[in-house]
Parts: sequence; structure tokens; C-alpha cells
Amino acid sequence: MRAEKQFLLDEIKEKIDASTAFLVASYDKLPPNEGWGLRAKLAECGSLLEVVRKRVFVKAALQAGIQIDESLLKGHIGVVFINDLDPMAPAKALMKYSEENAKSVSVVLGKIEGKIVPGADVEALSRLPGRDEMRAQILALFVSPMAQMLAVVDAAMAGPLSVLEQQSQKE
Repeated sequence: MRAEKQFLLDEIKEKIDASTAFLVASYDKLPPNEGWGLRAKLAECGSLLEVVRKRVFVKAALQAGIQIDESLLKGHIGVVFINDLDPMAPAKALMKYSEENAKSVSVVLGKIEGKIVPGADVEALSRLPGRDEMRAQILALFVSPMAQMLAVVDAAMAGPLSVLEQQSQKE
């Protein structure tokens, strides 16, 4: 293997090892100038889009201990290396960008929490609420009964006080 290819292979392997998760996307319909907009949206989520040759990526993944079927990778691919605790934020950004730009990008597969996940499952997971949204919903479930109880107690105390106040105003 030539030195340039080995350097590229080592660089991709290091990025695979350093990332908490990654997504492999096919971008056949993406114009080159629009690719920068996608990179910017993904950078906001703490991830990096890297355009990679399929064979180099498959070999780098194999060296990192990840078995990827090369037949799944159709057309030009880009790998989104995720360095955030929430791997769904970049997936949501990728799917939103794809919907806004005539399905120019599609997720082929992803490695999330140590498991290889098909692209259809990544798309389904990206439609679910995010980690922060779910935390807010759970917190609301815990707070809601207490708030209702407080409203009932307040109403129960307000009734007799209101009667006493009205009686004092009559006299």
C-alpha cells in the first residue's frame, strides 16, 4: 500500500476510534456547494462530516474492529463522526437537511452505542424526541401531580378565607 493511502487509512481509523458514534450517509444528489451547509449544520451538533472512499472506510473500520458490508455502501459516501454524548442530534440535523434539500442525503448505516444500526432504523430514531426533550417530559410528569395538589390545597384554603373576608366587610 502506498504511503498516502496508509496515511489516509490511519487517519480514518483514528477518527473512528476517537468518535462516540458515526453515521454513514450516501450523498449522490448533493451539489458540492451545498455540502458546506451540511457540514456547518453538523458542526453545530459537535460532529464532523468526512468524505471517504468506500474501500478505505471499510478497511479502517475493520482495523478498528467493526465489520461493515461493502455492498451496503452505494454511491458516494460521507461519514459523520460524532463526538457528542447524544448521537441522535447529528442524525436529526442530517435528516432535517435531507428533507429541506429534496432528499439529497440518506443514511445508509450507523454505529450507535457500539452497535451497527441500519439506515432505516437511524431515520426512525431521529424522529423521536431528543435526550433533553425526554428529560423535560419526565420532569413534567414528576412535577405535574405536585402542582395539581398545591392548586387543590390553595383552593381549599381560599374558600373559608374568602367567606371570612366577606363577613368582615358586611359589618
